[in-house]
Amino acid sequence: MSGLQRIPTINSGSSHGLESNALASSTLKQSTCPYCGVGCGVDVQLSGSVGQPQPVAVSGTPEHPANFGRLCIKGSKLLDTLEQNQRLVTPQVDGLDASWEQAAHEVAHRFSKIIKEHGPNSVALYVSGQLLTEDYYVANKLMKGYIGSANIDTNSRLCMSSAVAAQKRAFGSDAVPCSYEDLELSELIVFVGSNAAWTHPVLFQRVERAKQLNPGLKVVIIDPRNTATCELGDLHLPIKAGTDVALFNGLLNYLSENGGLDSRFLESSVAGFDNALKQAREWTVERTAQVCDLAADRLEQFYTWFCASQTAMSFYSMGVNQSSSGVDKANSIINCHLASGKIGKPGSAPFSITGQPNAMGGREVGGLSNLLAAHMDIDNEQHRDIVQEYWNSPTLSEQAGHKAVELFDAIESGEVKAVWIMATNPLVSMPNRNRIERALKKCACVVVSDYVASNDTLAYADIKLPATAWSEKDGTVTNSDRTISRQRAFLPALGEARHDWKIICDVAQRMGYSGFDFQSSHEVFVEYAGLTGYRNGRGENESQRDLDLSGLAQLSRAQFDRMKPVQWPVNSTNPNGTKRLFTDQAFYTPTGKANCIAVDFKIPTQVTSDAYPFVLNSGRLRDQWHTMTRSGSSSALSQHSPESFLAIHAEDAQALDLKDGDLVSLSSAVSTQTSQQVVLPIQIDSAQRRGELFAPIHWGKQWSSSASIAYLYSDARDA
Repeated sequence: MSGLQRIPTINSGSSHGLESNALASSTLKQSTCPYCGVGCGVDVQLSGSVGQPQPVAVSGTPEHPANFGRLCIKGSKLLDTLEQNQRLVTPQVDGLDASWEQAAHEVAHRFSKIIKEHGPNSVALYVSGQLLTEDYYVANKLMKGYIGSANIDTNSRLCMSSAVAAQKRAFGSDAVPCSYEDLELSELIVFVGSNAAWTHPVLFQRVERAKQLNPGLKVVIIDPRNTATCELGDLHLPIKAGTDVALFNGLLNYLSENGGLDSRFLESSVAGFDNALKQAREWTVERTAQVCDLAADRLEQFYTWFCASQTAMSFYSMGVNQSSSGVDKANSIINCHLASGKIGKPGSAPFSITGQPNAMGGREVGGLSNLLAAHMDIDNEQHRDIVQEYWNSPTLSEQAGHKAVELFDAIESGEVKAVWIMATNPLVSMPNRNRIERALKKCACVVVSDYVASNDTLAYADIKLPATAWSEKDGTVTNSDRTISRQRAFLPALGEARHDWKIICDVAQRMGYSGFDFQSSHEVFVEYAGLTGYRNGRGENESQRDLDLSGLAQLSRAQFDRMKPVQWPVNSTNPNGTKRLFTDQAFYTPTGKANCIAVDFKIPTQVTSDAYPFVLNSGRLRDQWHTMTRSGSSSALSQHSPESFLAIHAEDAQALDLKDGDLVSLSSAVSTQTSQQVVLPIQIDSAQRRGELFAPIHWGKQWSSSASIAYLYSDARDA
């Protein structure tokens, strides 16, 4: 770290560290919070000597449509996380510091050699919703259009792919239909598998205020746990884990029997309803209540409210998506909105809320292995022609690559021999950690781009590449309601750190590829925006697509720098963006109608047994984020929950003779394959259902030797 000149971070409101005899200046820089998918605008106040201003305070951007000045505690402590001492500041090759010339050459050489010997599918990229859209775009272009493999997937696969697949089945596109303001315009808000009070606090605050302004607003929480979100609820349904499809099939049946259908909308704009209803007919209130382990009168109360309300929002998240039947769960929710016509109008929508700041942007540019850039599909010949023609690339993948879990299976088997991991920590975030460890140990070449010097995954890297941090990055992100916002750098890159898009371009050029001579994130953005509008329409040789940023494709550098938040599509028809989709009751399917999908309840893949009698739920805490790479550096954020824990119902604890603080060892059928112990302190919590436990996801070996619960989960997933 010797020779680095950055001044230590100044705490909010303090003048400490500013030279009294220097000419002081004060400026404001606007960016976007790097935590959850809400995408809050952030104002960073800079002060100090001219030419070297330093951040002194952070606050919410008053005019940003996501947060209107609000910030959660994580966002308010962002300046605490500008840690220098833990940064990766120099490229490293095989454990030794290297120049960028050497490091980029080694990545290019090793990947090229493996591709030459074993083919393009022998290499892979594993990327992240922490990347900016420009980073994601360039990575996807390199992998699919030049290397010629679709082996690029993202940690967003773990949280959002169920929602993507469900929306594509229902709407013909990965289209989130609503705006955040619809949460404030609705008569009924249903939180499903979401502890929004902790995981998306700013949106939760908006709902709290909406309820204060409109006491008639009903709030229902569907969650096995009695979480902080339930404090706002008029009704909590502590559903048995994994029974969501049964519950929403029951709602669909109830709507049919109690005058809750929008017959005109179903006739004009929906296909497949009869089959979906036929599948749901057996789900009476009584049977549904029994399967979901709910009181029948409370379940019927929810059904009555949904049926009677003119508007309704279903706000669903990881508790729905992260499941071996996650797509069906999401479609069962969407079915009820289609059947009742509660979509495409203010205050009504099925709303999948993303977890990461740019999970949506990654989906836009083809970050998933079965997609192409600009919401096009890899299995669609016309879409492949459009993308390859626009890129003028030498090839284009014709089939989907390995999805996240399959990718690490392929690494372990030796099919994939080189992997480049960017801005994510899969040793902690992926299920079945033992398998991930085996895979990376066997991999011939592991490259990791990150801004920290160490984490669980970096320990396996042959080549480490220093990337810029949030305060240094410049580009765009897309939040959960399709709003594109600018992340703007307010500090220079530390040491030799480079932007991820720039690192990818350096390697691509050394692999002999053209098309990667971008000089700025602005140049990447306008190329991407141009692709979204390219041959996008109803004419011959065109393909109409929901994602259209053609209205932004001619932005100058100055206009890009000044760019305000805007919801796509942005085009000649909607030059100022689009708040809601499907207001014309037309969808992106071949028929123009939305699809109701017949879904059936399936029990979870992992079930309890005499040997393993408890269900372990996991999730985020209020003040930590993912694997704590950023949030763990703030002492203030560690005060709320300074250590990991295992929450258990008081009666279960009593039966096991356990009390608060007792250390317990956890095992599962998966964890028996490793000698690694998972040991957590007990937290007695009657908010738990009997027979169900809860542990937070955040802790890996960097933070605790025995708290990584990823060892306990199988890699069962929704095909």
